[in-house]
Amino acid sequence: MSKIRLTKEFKFEMAHALGGYDGPCRHIHGHSYELFVTITGEPNHDANHPHSGMVMDFRELKALVRTQIVDEFDHSLVLKRDTAPDPLINLSDFVGRLILVDYQPTSENLLVDFAGRLRERLPEGITLFSLKLRETVTSYAEWFASDNE
Repeated sequence: MSKIRLTKEFKFEMAHALGGYDGPCRHIHGHSYELFVTITGEPNHDANHPHSGMVMDFRELKALVRTQIVDEFDHSLVLKRDTAPDPLINLSDFVGRLILVDYQPTSENLLVDFAGRLRERLPEGITLFSLKLRETVTSYAEWFASDNE
């Protein structure tokens, strides 16, 4: 049996601020994020199955990541709940999609959140291998399942 890795790439726009941070990222700013989701598993060996030869249909992986991550975070402002200023929370028409999280919304912490959202929802026999979140052209963070077991 052969284990195969599949990767699907996603792009979304998101703003955040790092409350309490000692640099310019403490101010609201945005990024064009690129998320790479890599799963691993064995290809389906049932010649009569419509997904024969596939680890997972890319279409199904896309739907999962979109519903769990991209559709929620795209064009959102993400702030740590206890650092979000009250006046901003009350400006929903101006702010639009505001997501308050219990963690500092760094790329590193976003990856931990994303991994949790995906790991529990993958089909049987499929595992989340890694995530890569590119925040800028020159900066990204990575999460590997093998580092978190």
